[in-house]
Amino acid sequence: MVTFSHIEAGTPEADWQAAGIDRLPALAEGVVPGRGCRLVVAAAHPDDESLGAAGLIHSSLARGADVTVLLCTAGEASHPDSPTYSAADLRRLRLAEFRAAMQALETSAQAQAQAQTQDQAQAQAQAEAQARSGLGASAGRLEWQFLGIPDGMVGQHADALDAAFAKALEGHAHAVVAAPYRQDGHPDHEAVGRAAARSATAHRADLLEFPIWYWHWADPEAQTSWTNWKALPLSAQDAAAKQLALAAHASQTQPLSPAAGDEVLLSEAFQEHFDRGVEVFEWTPAGPAGSEHAEHIFDRLYRGDPDPWNYLSSWYERRKRAVTLAALPAERYGNALEVGCSIGVLTAELAARCDRLMAVDASGVALDQARRRLAEYKNVELVQAQLPAGWPSSAADGLDLVAISEIGYFLKETELRELLRKVQETLNPGGHLLLCHWLHPIDGWELDGEQVHAIAKEATGWDVVALHRERDFLLEVLQAPERAQ
Repeated sequence: MVTFSHIEAGTPEADWQAAGIDRLPALAEGVVPGRGCRLVVAAAHPDDESLGAAGLIHSSLARGADVTVLLCTAGEASHPDSPTYSAADLRRLRLAEFRAAMQALETSAQAQAQAQTQDQAQAQAQAEAQARSGLGASAGRLEWQFLGIPDGMVGQHADALDAAFAKALEGHAHAVVAAPYRQDGHPDHEAVGRAAARSATAHRADLLEFPIWYWHWADPEAQTSWTNWKALPLSAQDAAAKQLALAAHASQTQPLSPAAGDEVLLSEAFQEHFDRGVEVFEWTPAGPAGSEHAEHIFDRLYRGDPDPWNYLSSWYERRKRAVTLAALPAERYGNALEVGCSIGVLTAELAARCDRLMAVDASGVALDQARRRLAEYKNVELVQAQLPAGWPSSAADGLDLVAISEIGYFLKETELRELLRKVQETLNPGGHLLLCHWLHPIDGWELDGEQVHAIAKEATGWDVVALHRERDFLLEVLQAPERAQ
């Protein structure tokens, strides 16, 4: 858990701007829910929803989506040393502020929807715009539920939170879940984020995680996760509604009184992180965990962002590829197979070390990019297939290298074991199996990086001939047994 205090100066918004926070790619079209869909937003404390997702809430309502906000605690521990407000007083005050914020968002969305229908002379243009944007003639419904969990104890009430999510999502085939970032640094925020991730996975919903305290304590140069996040541009109406919602939480944005212990909790410098004109989310697309759905899931992902993992721009990715190439024990390989080649960035570097390289991916959208990138590589064959079922028959001729990089956890365990069985059948004696995987949580899928590597070593029984581990990823090279003399 990150240690920080709200009284510390924190990271200035200017540092985030200089690092490029305003140049993040936009959230994919269609993720913000519209009519017939539901948005479920979870907040650990009153004001979390307004800081991190008020624009999302307002935009969804204006598009006709129904919105449910789950408020876990009343935030009664925000000013533990206050001489003028008891915890009970703060509980009443902050719940009243939360109700006012919800009312501000709902009223604004209703007014926006009504304004769209007032000018009958523009009815045809309005109908065409609605068809394109999903905006409807009436706003969606906003409802909220207070779960009554004690402030600071959300992690001890996971069952109650899971049940609330399940009820809010029940019967809704098209849903989006939004909650604080699971690595936000505040234990209540992270507990809510984990519950949201569990529920999004169980209900096949898109997950949007919004940072709050992360902006305060994180160093944009040292922490790189944010470079993969997405921005939701706020319309003028969304931005204005967000400011109204934030203004309702006066106990947090202004001092309770001049007395010591009643100081402002959210300083003006902290609030600058939420005046950007965009809201920033880590987006985990909805999707069943298994290879049979891989084409649909990843085609959708690549249509929304042609480089969703920043292969081309991230120093982390460039460095990891360099480590990967350096870890290969052989200077050159005859026949090689890359599992999950994506847009072909690693493929191009592997091709320089192989006589023949077959690169496989489930996404036709990704492979279209790879074909353009690899057009001059005559030793590369690109194949669209969902593995392990689509294991290429030509691999039966024998392989000297199989590369499984950042793809193993997108398979079920049974599928991974079947894939490894096929590797064992086709890898030549002394050949190498390269495994490289991210070590942080992989939500929406059955396995994580550690499990992928453990299963591979257990299933094959092969020796590890190269090993590299660091905070973010694990790389291992396994060697098939040499032919018995």
